[in-house]
Amino acid sequence: MIAGKIIAGLLGLSVAGPIGVLIGVYIGHQFDKGLGGLRPMSAEQQAEVRESFFETVFGLLGHLAKADGRVSEVEVAHAEALMAKMGLNTPHRKKAIELFKGGSQGGFSIDATMDRFMAVCGKQNNLKRALLDYLVSLAIADGELHQAEQDVLRKIAGRLGFSSALFDKFMEMVKAQSRFKQSGGSDGYRESTSPGKLQAAYTALGVEAAQTDAQIKRAYRKLISANHPDKLIGQGMPDDMVKLATERTQEIQTAYELVMASRK
Repeated sequence: MIAGKIIAGLLGLSVAGPIGVLIGVYIGHQFDKGLGGLRPMSAEQQAEVRESFFETVFGLLGHLAKADGRVSEVEVAHAEALMAKMGLNTPHRKKAIELFKGGSQGGFSIDATMDRFMAVCGKQNNLKRALLDYLVSLAIADGELHQAEQDVLRKIAGRLGFSSALFDKFMEMVKAQSRFKQSGGSDGYRESTSPGKLQAAYTALGVEAAQTDAQIKRAYRKLISANHPDKLIGQGMPDDMVKLATERTQEIQTAYELVMASRK
């Protein structure tokens, strides 16, 4: 792709002469790289991404469950519920169980696993976010986040490109979003909109109460876009794992409705 280089180079020439050409070609090169990243994946690439995402999720889930020294019954139940929600067929379910068990073994390597994942899925930002989302959800399933689990999550987040501050915020958001599971929408909260519940809604959206309606709406739309099933499928998420992303969008929707209802 050279269209960006040519156009930006000509513009640079007209504005700043030969030096402008160099600057314009560089800018155009970055633009062409960006367009290249937007190209839809081939069927083969999507299949490779789907396999990598599937294997990484369940391997890391097993490793995370063992991080505090033992795999608790709650963590096993959460992993099984995850498989059930996905509607895995028998071969896929068997593979998921094997990956989970493999991740809980002593020889499992986070670095090797993340190297493989980033090589295949590193350009898919929404998939990286979804991976961390699933792992955090398992870690908090038993109501207690052990330091060992947090250390594992922080290491994985770092490999995904999350700064320490961004990871901390992400953790807070996922915890808050989980409070809105299976809710009946904002109407279910209006009669008992406690300060704690309302603050959780703001946290779930990653915003502050002092922000404007427009700012909150932008944050909400960004979250919905990042978790949109069609977008995730387009980036290579396995079809049977999209159900979990759909639940997350419902939680975000509920939190947003509660915030907006409280501001009227």
